[in-house]
Amino acid sequence: MRLVNIRPGRQTRFYLLALPFVLVAFAYFAGSTARLAENPNDKLLPALPSMVQAVKQMAFEIDPRSGSHLMLSDTVASLGRLGSALAISTAAALVLGIVIGLLPGANALLGPFVSVTSMVPPLALLPILFIVMGLGENSKIALIVIGTLPCMIRDLAMKVQELPREQIVKAQTLGASTWQIALRVAVPQTLPRLIDVLRLQLGPAWLFLIAAEAIASDSGLGYRIFLVRRYLAMDIIIPYVAWITLLAFLIDAGLRVLQRRAFPWFASVRAE
Repeated sequence: MRLVNIRPGRQTRFYLLALPFVLVAFAYFAGSTARLAENPNDKLLPALPSMVQAVKQMAFEIDPRSGSHLMLSDTVASLGRLGSALAISTAAALVLGIVIGLLPGANALLGPFVSVTSMVPPLALLPILFIVMGLGENSKIALIVIGTLPCMIRDLAMKVQELPREQIVKAQTLGASTWQIALRVAVPQTLPRLIDVLRLQLGPAWLFLIAAEAIASDSGLGYRIFLVRRYLAMDIIIPYVAWITLLAFLIDAGLRVLQRRAFPWFASVRAE
């Protein structure tokens, strides 16, 4: 029996899924216990009760200075910026990706430019954005858009170009115009692929968001992490990192559910 032919059952798959998480948690708490045994005041690897207390304070107790629940307000601020930026990137990528992928002239004009701009490190542009757009919300949203949009356009254009050429030829034979081909042939088959492209950009989008908030912001998850780092408050930093990871996972899971329910036919196309 070759390994490539072994398919774990549902129960075995669950155990395999849980194993890496269990090992990481065991390694952390073993290291934390050892460090705290040597120095009870050690802040590098806080114990679980310390992190629970910190989360309770940040998430469920009103901050006397701001009058709000800090973890909730940080989450709302970050998700607002992330959602606005990804909405802009997704809409623009859908339009430009179809145009570049469907029209040879547009591909010749914009294809190389998009490929080059997708290689520009967005974080290197952050000082320029702050100088040009100021330190407000626009510069943070712009950073996420600049960091995700070129890659989304490039990937989506490639997926449009992979559509069967026979469909476009048949549509032209039936008298469809370029506009009708785009709306009735390209768009319906591109939308589920757009969700895949968006999922791939979630990680970079969170990275750009945290970087922008860390440098110039007065709210947000990234802002809070870099604010408390000066106090070595790992009991706050670690739960915040875990919370960001959970949010990213939930957004990705939501996109997968949306793709499966809105485009049930796409799973069979992908399998082929």
